[in-house]
Amino acid sequence: MLLYLRKADHWIPATVVEQPIYTTRAHVFQIDPTTKKNWVPASKQAVTVSYFYDSTRNSYRIISVDGTKVIINSTITPNMTFTKTSQKFGQWADSRANTVFGLGFSSEQQLAKFAEKFQEVKDAAKLARDKSQEKVETLSNHSQDQTESGRETPSTNQASSINGTDDEKISHVSPEAAVLKSENDRLKSAVELSNTNAKKWETELQTLRENNARLVDALQESSANVESWKKQLSACKEESDTLREKIVELEAQCKEADQEKQKNAQLSVKVQELEAELRDKEQELENLRKQAEIIPQLMAECESITNKLQAAEAKNGELEGRIGSLQVDIDDSRQKQGNMKGELKKFMDILDGKIDELHEFRQGLSKLGVDN
Repeated sequence: MLLYLRKADHWIPATVVEQPIYTTRAHVFQIDPTTKKNWVPASKQAVTVSYFYDSTRNSYRIISVDGTKVIINSTITPNMTFTKTSQKFGQWADSRANTVFGLGFSSEQQLAKFAEKFQEVKDAAKLARDKSQEKVETLSNHSQDQTESGRETPSTNQASSINGTDDEKISHVSPEAAVLKSENDRLKSAVELSNTNAKKWETELQTLRENNARLVDALQESSANVESWKKQLSACKEESDTLREKIVELEAQCKEADQEKQKNAQLSVKVQELEAELRDKEQELENLRKQAEIIPQLMAECESITNKLQAAEAKNGELEGRIGSLQVDIDDSRQKQGNMKGELKKFMDILDGKIDELHEFRQGLSKLGVDN
């Protein structure tokens, strides 16, 4: 962003004659011109606030711009005072702008740095004003000395011209008189300029005194406002404490609500599980109903099966009787078979003996055939 200043009859960039020496960010406020008590925000958000030094005028200014709007353009004078009204808020009165500026910082360190820089710039402005007054006094004394010497010189030259000859009047007095006249005219113009500047300085001094009185009134009024602001601050603190307690209560209620939500979620899950179980039970009941419809048929089948079972049991009894008789027969047959096996064994033994005798007989026949 480039600022422009009015110089003579044309505009020049501020960076040519003014240089920023310190920059910070803060919320800008101005005192309400009607009530002189309430603060009116000059910026919607924190903006850049800078100290500028004008090397040509040897002056200092505080400048702040919000977009394209200049919200602070305050030239610092030795009579200004920056007052800290809270831990992060400070203010100063500008009589030329006929207002009081307030700055809200984000930290106490920024406020302390801005106040320290304000005091430095104020001291520098005071020193520049003292030097300017010394220069003005020196120039005024020098002009008065030259005026007095100019008044004495014509009388001396006039006396010498009276005592001299006509040639000396023509050759010496006339050039010196011309030089003295021109010097006298120059000194007169310087004296007139000095008188004009003195009147202007007197006017400025009177303006400064009036501004100082206004600043004193504004400072007293701001001091009174500080008390009211302190009361408002205490009320705000009490309200803040009340709101914090309400916030704590609401947070507790929110925690309870969260717990209730969790419980509701668990209950919803349980309800869904129970609904699923209920559907399964209903399905089972429906199956039982379908089965109940075929119970008479099953009963009839059961009676028939019972009759068949009784008949089968009767048959089983008969079969068991038959099996008993058959078992007796089997035992008899087994005994008979045992007897037959004994007799068969005896027969086999006899047969083996007969076979051995036959074999021996064959061998004997063989021997007889060989001998023949």
